[in-house]
Amino acid sequence: MKRNALLLLFTAAFIFASCGGGKKKNEIQLKEGKGGITLGGVFKVNEIETFRSLFPLTITDVYSYRIANQIYQSLFKFNQESLKVERNLAESYMISDDKLTYTIKIKKGVYFHNDPCFSNGEGRELKASDVKYCFDKICESIPQNKMYWLFKDKVVGAKEYFESTKKGSPSSGGVEGVEVVDDYTIKITLVEPFGAFEQILAHMGTAIYPKEAFEQYGKDMRVNCVGTGPFTLKKVKENVEVILVRNENYWEQDEHGNQLPYLEGIKVSFISEKSTELKEFQKGNLHMIWEIPVDEIPNIIGSLEEAKDGKNAEFKLQSSRSLSVQYYAFLYTHEVFNDVNVRKAFNMAIDREELVNITLQGEGEPAFHGFVPPMDGYPQEKVKGYEYNPDEARALMAKAGYSNGRGFPKITLNLNSGGTTQELLAEAMMNELKKNLNVDIEIKVLPMNQHQNEIESGRASFWRIGWVADYPDPENFLNLFYSKNLPENASDDAYINSVRYTNPAFDEVFVQARRESDPVKRMELFAQADQILMDDAVVMPVYYDDYIRLLNPQVENFPMNSLEYRDFTRVYFSPKKKKK
Repeated sequence: MKRNALLLLFTAAFIFASCGGGKKKNEIQLKEGKGGITLGGVFKVNEIETFRSLFPLTITDVYSYRIANQIYQSLFKFNQESLKVERNLAESYMISDDKLTYTIKIKKGVYFHNDPCFSNGEGRELKASDVKYCFDKICESIPQNKMYWLFKDKVVGAKEYFESTKKGSPSSGGVEGVEVVDDYTIKITLVEPFGAFEQILAHMGTAIYPKEAFEQYGKDMRVNCVGTGPFTLKKVKENVEVILVRNENYWEQDEHGNQLPYLEGIKVSFISEKSTELKEFQKGNLHMIWEIPVDEIPNIIGSLEEAKDGKNAEFKLQSSRSLSVQYYAFLYTHEVFNDVNVRKAFNMAIDREELVNITLQGEGEPAFHGFVPPMDGYPQEKVKGYEYNPDEARALMAKAGYSNGRGFPKITLNLNSGGTTQELLAEAMMNELKKNLNVDIEIKVLPMNQHQNEIESGRASFWRIGWVADYPDPENFLNLFYSKNLPENASDDAYINSVRYTNPAFDEVFVQARRESDPVKRMELFAQADQILMDDAVVMPVYYDDYIRLLNPQVENFPMNSLEYRDFTRVYFSPKKKKK
């Protein structure tokens, strides 16, 4: 199904629901601000999975990220509409001519949230020493740290400091390449030029928190959050809800002189069933729904005649191509999946076009051109992925010693819970693998937290996962396969490169691309690295996401983007219009 047809069906469905209901929507209490802005209200949003951790160094899932992004801030951030990097806690910055040194002035008058970790309970001013403290933590060998990859092989002294902390004797000066110049200036020196370093400094892993908080809460910073962001954490009810409230001491004002944020708070619920989430949105109990459940489409299709122009819709519809890929991954060291013929056979035995058009009803784009999704400047069309070819797939399985599936062990596919769309897709894919290769695969559905643990620990041999870019650059996708992101001890968790892939040819081209300053050549090299992945059939890219979002009609200034990057700082509610 074509994308515009799918959007028309959604429009029809919700006009039908809103015209036939007659129920009162939840009222939002507002007050008038300057420049036509209205202030107040609590934004209610749902996530289908609960968060794992809200501590910046531990966040590896989007559910945690989207909450923590309202609490913590980094030196830079992404523009919510364009995704261009903008200054955040950084007032200004300079890059040396050799692209190795970043000298960053931080804003004055920025205060941490009030918290008992401070002697008087009042948040103190942010200083350059706080940035140094947090950047050193990125390079410490501690259980809470899953973000070492951000600075590893990039920042001078990162590796040396990591090794010293691993031995229990950390260098007194911390990371050599992170230097406090004065109270409001930090200097960062790189090992070699890295074109996406400003994007690294916008990553949640580089968010700033005070030393006092880490010393008091340690591992409990999972739910004890002290940042500088527009919202503070008020309440966590595990697996049920998270409540954020407006930071009354937030440093930022808008161009009209309104103190930010405009909202009074944010309520995040954790309803796992998409059908229930959809009903809550229709009732007005949620102000946004992201991604429509495919299995619900037949139940909500109303009269298309009522929706031809969409003028009467009581919701706002947003859509965007995404910077994400949904894929199935093999454990590269597994006794079966360490054979490239098996991996290629699996890739050729599934019909991506049919899976997207029939099972997903057009919600996405078949992944025929590698692991990296379409993005500006990236020559994706040059990367050759896998077409549906069951005859060649069977020949490859025979070459691997599993003719018609004989002798192939029963494999377990790990799948995360959270709605039925991915379960429908998994069942359809397993049926194709059975039909074309005669292999038996058992599906095991796990909560996201447990699912991630199985993947990172190496206990899963075959699994479904999606990667949403941390920042809009091919490097962020291909970094998942860089061998230097593997732990030295094979039994340790692999947070990045969880497939445990090693290929010197891939590493060489990937590193060349990271070093390259010419943007065109850089993208060409990344495409070469992507092709190596495809030739090795390291994973099974299935589709590139399309994002669809529905908003309550009162929601203003909340643009959509291809990362589903959410910043609620300037979101507000317009007064509800009276019906004629």
